[in-house]
Amino acid sequence: MEANKAIFLDKDGTLIPDIPYNVNPDLITLNKGVLEGLEILNKFGYLFIIISNQAGIAKGYFKEEDLIGVEQKIKQLLDQKSIRLSGFYYCPHLETGSVPQYAIQCNCRKPNPELILRASKEHHIDLNRSWMIGDILDDVEAGKTAGCRSILVDNGHENEWCVNGNLNRVPNWIATDFLEASLYISHQYNPYKLKENEQGTFEYSQEI
Repeated sequence: MEANKAIFLDKDGTLIPDIPYNVNPDLITLNKGVLEGLEILNKFGYLFIIISNQAGIAKGYFKEEDLIGVEQKIKQLLDQKSIRLSGFYYCPHLETGSVPQYAIQCNCRKPNPELILRASKEHHIDLNRSWMIGDILDDVEAGKTAGCRSILVDNGHENEWCVNGNLNRVPNWIATDFLEASLYISHQYNPYKLKENEQGTFEYSQEI
């Protein structure tokens, strides 16, 4: 059986606006260009999997079960374009947290690649054919360390730009928004088939 390929997605700041420690589904919306970008990538058969740090659990701001509603709301929003979310992986830990069971040093918090590696095993994913999209260099590093290519959506959330000679923190591409990131990935196939239609969305002029 041929392995799957995936787009690993940071959640806060990449897919949805970054409202610190929010778990209220009513406040969750998609960032501009996300639906259009995922619709483009969906044509290539990618799985879509969220990889997220959720230190609010370790800090006692919310509980793990509160993320169920968050995941359901994101799935509902993606379903507007019949886009399926295949996985939601998160790290609940923070060494300086206040909840003892989560206040530990772990190997699953980005920039560590553990969550991506775990998802790749559970979903039979070829990491060499996969991408990580995030809005800080820790996302980039997690993806590249796991064996993916990584795109940084430069929306102002990365303010340190600290590489320190670590090439895994250097993105394969820097995009201004999610749609540009999606277009860059799609252009790796054939840049000439992608065209904007009368409705202002993107489609392919021929079968891929």
